[in-house]
Amino acid sequence: MSTPLIIAIVLGIILILMYNSLVAKKNQVENIFASVDTQLKKRYDLIPNLVSSVSKYMEHEKSILEEITKLRSEANKPNISDEQKIAIDAKMSSALGSIMIAVENYPELKANENVMHLQRSLNEVEEQIAAARRAYNQAVTDYNNALEQIPTNFMANAMNYRRKEVFEIHENERKNVNVKELFNS
Repeated sequence: MSTPLIIAIVLGIILILMYNSLVAKKNQVENIFASVDTQLKKRYDLIPNLVSSVSKYMEHEKSILEEITKLRSEANKPNISDEQKIAIDAKMSSALGSIMIAVENYPELKANENVMHLQRSLNEVEEQIAAARRAYNQAVTDYNNALEQIPTNFMANAMNYRRKEVFEIHENERKNVNVKELFNS
């Protein structure tokens, strides 16, 4: 075999390996996002029950309940992008957190078995969402690294692959919690 042929074969194998690696990373991101999506769907399915259970008690939190209902409708629209789903998820997490805090101010809600069951179910789903987000963020990081590292970045550009966004927590969730204030309320 001639040297140019050997070089061409080696380069061909390298290109095939880079291509397959990028495709596998892209598919892994999509697969894990689908599992995040499944967990978000579970959450959205619980929301109508939660809203109907607490709405008669929570007149002062009506705006939060309306926001949750609006976000649920947005999330269930067909053909929304992954980026839109991520943004809606961040808003929904914040709104649901506000509801769970508000429940603490209503003794009749804390005594309601249905509300407590929904709260436990929602907490379980939130834990599953958090785990799915971590897996997604790791897959996205691996994918984004492959898009930026040499030599796969050349192949990624040729394939028109673009960076993906990771799930990030909302800015006001990054603030330190004032524990003293929590005990005084």
